Amino acid sequence: MEALRLVLLYLHLIGFALLLGGALTQYFTGKLRINPAMLWGAVIQVVTGLGLAAPLRDGDEPAPAKLAVKLLLGLAIFAMVFFSRKREAVNSGHFLAIIGLTLVNAAVAVFWR
Repeated sequence: MEALRLVLLYLHLIGFALLLGGALTQYFTGKLRINPAMLWGAVIQVVTGLGLAAPLRDGDEPAPAKLAVKLLLGLAIFAMVFFSRKREAVNSGHFLAIIGLTLVNAAVAVFWR
């Protein structure tokens, strides 16, 4: 089970890299739109996050409140990316909110013990 958890964690980190890297690439090129890397990153984050929330470890379970916060943030990010993916341009506030929520989600994962 530990091997499965580590594979899910690895894929979760790849999803984070796709989401944040895709968003920062779009931001620095000047055209704010949802690219495929952002969409795939958001999907990977939600799917692997649900897998990681399953009880795969012995005794070291994360707090249910932490899991709920991370699920809410993940679903919000996914919705913001999914429903804006076909637009030619996305509002800068919306786009920066995607980046901000992605960073907040990572901070919850790291700092909430």
